[in-house]
Amino acid sequence: MTFKKKKNQPSRRSFIKKTGIAGSLFSISALTLPSIFSTSTDDERIIVIGAGLAGLSCAYELDQAGFNVMLIEARSRPGGRVSTYRNPFSDNLYSEMGAEYVDSTDIYVQEYCKKFDLKILPAKQYDGIYLRDNRLSMKGLRLGNDKLPYEGIIEGKLFGQEVQYIQKWIDLVKQKGINSPEVMALDNMSVEEILKKGGAPKDIIDLYTYANATEETTVNSKISALYMVLANSRTSNFSENTVEGRILGGNDQLPKILARKLGKKIMYNTPLYRLDHDSKGIVATVKENEKFIQIPAKKCVLAIPTPVLRNIEINPSFSSAKTECINNQEYGHAMKIAMQYQKRFWDDDNSIGQRVFTDTPLRRIYHFSIDQPGPRGILLSFTSAEDAIQIGRLDDKERLRIVQSTCESIWPNALDYWERGVIKYWNEDPWVKGSYSFAGVGQKNYRNILSKTEGSIFFAGEHTAIQRASMNGAIESGFRVFKELKRAIKL
Repeated sequence: MTFKKKKNQPSRRSFIKKTGIAGSLFSISALTLPSIFSTSTDDERIIVIGAGLAGLSCAYELDQAGFNVMLIEARSRPGGRVSTYRNPFSDNLYSEMGAEYVDSTDIYVQEYCKKFDLKILPAKQYDGIYLRDNRLSMKGLRLGNDKLPYEGIIEGKLFGQEVQYIQKWIDLVKQKGINSPEVMALDNMSVEEILKKGGAPKDIIDLYTYANATEETTVNSKISALYMVLANSRTSNFSENTVEGRILGGNDQLPKILARKLGKKIMYNTPLYRLDHDSKGIVATVKENEKFIQIPAKKCVLAIPTPVLRNIEINPSFSSAKTECINNQEYGHAMKIAMQYQKRFWDDDNSIGQRVFTDTPLRRIYHFSIDQPGPRGILLSFTSAEDAIQIGRLDDKERLRIVQSTCESIWPNALDYWERGVIKYWNEDPWVKGSYSFAGVGQKNYRNILSKTEGSIFFAGEHTAIQRASMNGAIESGFRVFKELKRAIKL
């Protein structure tokens, strides 16, 4: 991997010369380190890079087990893609602008919430549908009174319309096994291609794009067909009956609790610039208070998204397979927009509903403030893929204009109560540069390669997890690395 030179940053050669990195990793004087690192057991230190839920859970479990751990974070806060906004809103309202949902299968999040006495609040299920300018209700759809304006659908349901067109491949998995050549070959085909091959009309392919908007945050032509088929062969996909929830009072409470438990073992506003490693350990070069400092350790955990990892100089480089995966791992586009209104008009008798599935650029629009007192309230939208890209090209004024006009088309009196809007486009975030990872075409082996240890360096993050693209997946990866380090190091 190459170090990308940025404005006001030293070149690679001058950087190495000035910092004295070249040579033995552990010839660095303790004088180059801040006092926080000067302990009698520094030679046994484990450095975790990234204070998202992956890094936090790994560091917390290591600390609880008695390891000498230090967590380094580029931001001024913990949580990574868990981001609860509070200050922009009135009346103590808040909104989740990043990772949001917890369901019954999210065992790691559930266990932490139980341990730290956090309550999970069930979310409102979909009750409204706005497709091709048609105003439908979920109740009407189930009863057969409303029908989706799409060709080739099964009546009475919203999600999972694509399954009927890939059933023969789902059966193939059950007949031949997951690792059979016939099944593995699906990785070279996109979701769009397999749906066309299965006879799905264009309407079904378009509907899958909207139905999958919060799961993959990308277009059908980029998603591996293997991933979709395997997901449906193991269990049913997301449906209108899926019970979701979030942490009552804000998801940010979980990372904040983990951070408090770690205390002074976290360094904020300290981005990683370079990582040197050999069989004896690592040296992390970070920037703190406009100064480069070098931190030696026995082991290192990289718990940061691959788009950010691409900009960090690794010496020596990772294996060619690892480097290829880091450089090419797919991430989607996601934007959340929180809208504060004077009145909760979505609760009116003539309202389409409180949680609306839509093919408008906003994709999902729902009452977020159900656990917060009124009369003010927040509608939150989740837009992704091409819509997020197109809106992302605009300035905030134009973004909010689209938001206002879209909400007005769904709730005609929405503009009467508008107060303000807040936007978070995750692809603009310098410490993420994307939404979350997904299995791209030809990337069936990426997760295993990205999660594999290389020398003294271990890898966490939702992109290395089985249950990727979720808070639970991030914590899952943190626990995996914690166990790997326990096996590698004996206290």
